[in-house]
Amino acid sequence: MFTQRIYPRALLILGMLLALAACSTKNVVESDLHIKGAPDWVNEGTQILKTGDGRLFHGVGSAPVLGDMSLQTSTADSRARAELARVLSSYMDVVSNDYLASSGSGDRQATEQAVSRQIENISRINLSGAKIIGRWRDEKNNVIYALAELDMAQVKNTVRGVEEMNSGFNRYVDSHGETIFDKLAEGRKK
Repeated sequence: MFTQRIYPRALLILGMLLALAACSTKNVVESDLHIKGAPDWVNEGTQILKTGDGRLFHGVGSAPVLGDMSLQTSTADSRARAELARVLSSYMDVVSNDYLASSGSGDRQATEQAVSRQIENISRINLSGAKIIGRWRDEKNNVIYALAELDMAQVKNTVRGVEEMNSGFNRYVDSHGETIFDKLAEGRKK
């Protein structure tokens, strides 16, 4: 039972690390969209980045014409939040795997299951604090794009505030979370 649970996760992490390693050789963020006149965030897509404003998770979503502008905007916003959830979940998986590897817990399976449940709760709580910080409509095809943002500081505050959080994991996120974020952001950087 333990190997069934950890093996797919290990493959996922390995795949992410390979993808990040491939990204680290690029000098610029490349996009397959190449939409002229679009804001950079539309062409760059979902990512994690370290800026002067802090360590940020960005999710980009879009929606085609749906016959109702409000519904189309809401759909783009929801898809941006879903992308944000995906990138936050990937980040938290890396953090939890690093934590489990460093903790050397004797009852690793129980610890892993507890941390996994807590991460799911943290992700849901954090996403409620995500903000839509930008929207853009492509005038050629009327597709609406939305940009959702979540700050790393908010993620850390949420982890600190979860009462049933594994205390070791809480301390690990507090002391190593930004370093892991920076390594992932650097791997995706220009």
